[in-house]
Formats: sequence, structure tokens, C-alpha cells
Amino acid sequence: MTAKDRQTIRDLAKLVAEAAADPVQDERRWLWYAQNSLQPIRPLVYVSPEGSWVELLPADALNCEDDDARGIEHALLMRLYAWEHFMDDQVCDARYLVGKAVTNTGWGVGPDYQRPEAERGAYVWDAPIQTRADIDRIQTPKAIHDPEGSQRALEWHQELFGDILDVQLCGRFWWALGLIDEWTFLRGITQTFWDMSDDPEFVHAGMRRLMEGKLEWLQSLEDQGLMTLNNDNDYVGSGGFGFTDELPQEGYPGYARLRDLWGFCEAQTMSEVSPAMHEEFVLQYQLPILERFGLNCYGCCEPLHLKLDMLKAQVPRLRRVSISPWADKRMSAEKLGGDCIYSWKPNPATLAAVDFDPEWVRQDIRETVDIAREHGCVLEIILKDTHTCNYQPWRFDEWSRIAMEEAVRAVE
Repeated sequence: MTAKDRQTIRDLAKLVAEAAADPVQDERRWLWYAQNSLQPIRPLVYVSPEGSWVELLPADALNCEDDDARGIEHALLMRLYAWEHFMDDQVCDARYLVGKAVTNTGWGVGPDYQRPEAERGAYVWDAPIQTRADIDRIQTPKAIHDPEGSQRALEWHQELFGDILDVQLCGRFWWALGLIDEWTFLRGITQTFWDMSDDPEFVHAGMRRLMEGKLEWLQSLEDQGLMTLNNDNDYVGSGGFGFTDELPQEGYPGYARLRDLWGFCEAQTMSEVSPAMHEEFVLQYQLPILERFGLNCYGCCEPLHLKLDMLKAQVPRLRRVSISPWADKRMSAEKLGGDCIYSWKPNPATLAAVDFDPEWVRQDIRETVDIAREHGCVLEIILKDTHTCNYQPWRFDEWSRIAMEEAVRAVE
């Protein structure tokens, strides 16, 4: 890393530390603790540009030359951009997490992707599981840790800016543990739907194999002490943050066990299957995984309004449920009440459209806030899956301003 790159990163780290020291960060933490204990102060707002970051912070916005330095620079710039632009409730803290040097061996088989030349274009893939015999090719994933590599990475980052930010080793090895999306990449989405009717045992055999492998892999992470708590300023589920006093559980040994963590499953490829088929082909294989965790989140983009009774009855310690843009908002509110967090995902098309309509945004948010209040819901407003803002970054600023105004209005 050049001296110039180093100085650029250190200067950005100082700005992050200054933002983290602002008293408003403690106020935001308090709001999330209340939210996650189902004692909300008001609806919380979080803006996640996701795919739009390439429009908010394009490559020419970076100053560093070295690839590693540019990665760190981009991570710090994202924090600062959110702090300076978004009127939401995300916390800017002084932690900088360094991933542990762990290799996941995977399932031993995988799809063959066919990607377009166009940047950010759609892709298709060839599924490797074609016959029942192919299921036997699925291997149990293994987590292989390089302790020396972890220590080197930690020391390198600490030397770079450990006097400015709180550099910590972190063990995070999954986003979701839903299994069915992994299966559809191995078998194909269309073929999986056919199998549910024509050869249901094929789906059961595949899901059972993935469940067994995933459980064994999770246990190996716990046995090696590789996981890190996610009960602080940690993104959990498909939106929201992990601030809670309910984790870790009693007997915490100094490293995270599964029961000390937030868990998360989703089933986005099963959006249109019936509750009965969802239970038969998906949920029954997710439950042994979710049972291992201290608190659980469920759902992402799939509409769950017809399945909420089933999820509330069966998912252990269910605390956060995703209500997607395609869910019936009122039915969801009636079924959830105040028993779980109503993690509402507004339609990201409002950011991507040719024209941005602030009044429609306000109307949509106000309607949802009123429905949630009517049914005593613990509401959070999570803007995500925003893969373009039509190259007009100011739309995020305006959207967050409107959302916060409506969140505050809800308790006035």
C-alpha cells in the first residue's frame, strides 16, 4: 500500500470515528434495543442502497490505487455517505470488522453460470443435479480455519488504523440458511416446481441432504469457536439490526454458540407455492436449523401474508418477519400484531422509475404506518433491493426524509 493510499484511509477513518462519537448514535442504539424487545418508540427507518452504491459512489469517486486499499476506502465511504445523506436510524459506529480466514469447501457441486457481457446484466445457469444419483454427489461443507491468516489480517488492519477505529476479528459465514434457494440453484427453479408435483421425494431427498450438511457445517463452526455475536450494530435477517440484551444466552463461553445468535431463513423462490407446500418442502427442513438459534428472522422478498399463521406457530423464537412489497400489508398486520417485528420493505421501484414521485412515496409510507399502528405492530421501514436510482442519488436523500417524517408523525 502506498503512503498516499494509507493516508487517504486514515483520514477517512478519522471522519468515521468523529461520526461514531456523535451523541445521536446512542439515541439510535436505544431505539433499536427497544424495537427488538418489542417495545418500540416509533417506526424505525433504514436505507440500504445495495446495487445502487455503484451510482452513489462510482469508481472514479475513489482515490486509492491499490485494490485492497480501494476496498477499505469504499467501505468507509459508504458509512460516511449514509451518515451525511440519509435521514434514517442506522448507527455509525467505530468498529471495523476483519473477517476470519476461513475457507468453506461448499457442496462439491455447483451451477455453471452463463453471464452476459453487459455490466449488472441478468444471467442463467445449468443445474448440476439431474438425477437422484446426483444427490449422492453433494458433499458436507467443511469450515477450514487458518488461525495464522486471521491473526495476520487483524494485525495488518490494526497497524493501518487501529489507533483510530476499533478493529475486531469477525466470524460471519452466511446471509441466510433457508436451503431451498440453494436447492433451486442445484436443481433448477422450474424443475423444482415440477418435482413438487411429479416427484416430491426428489425434492425431499435433496432438501434433507442439504439440511443435514448445513447442520453439520454449523456445528463445526461452533465447535471451532469461529462465530461472532451479532447482537450489536449487526445487520440481521433481511433488514434491521441485532441490538438486544437477550443474546448471548446464559453460559456464554466467550465465543458465539448458535444459541447466542440471531438466525435467519427465507424462501424467496417459493413465493407462489401454497402454505401447505411451503411447509412440506421447505419449512420442515428449516426448523431444525432455526431451533439452534436464540432469536430468529424469517423472509425476504417473498410475500408471506398467507403463511404467517404457520410461521408464528412453528418457527421458534420468531422475532422479525419480512413483509415484502408483494405482501398484503393489512392482512400481515392483522396476523402479526405486536408479536413479531413487522419488517416492511417498500417497493424499490419508486427509486428506479423514470420519474420520482415523492407524494406517492409519502402516501405509501403513511398508509403502512397507519395500518401498523391500527394493529399494534412493531414497524420498521427497510428500503432495500434498490439496484438503481436511475443515476439520481438525491432520490435516496428525499426518500429517507419523507420516511422519517412519517415515522415521527406516527407518534405525535
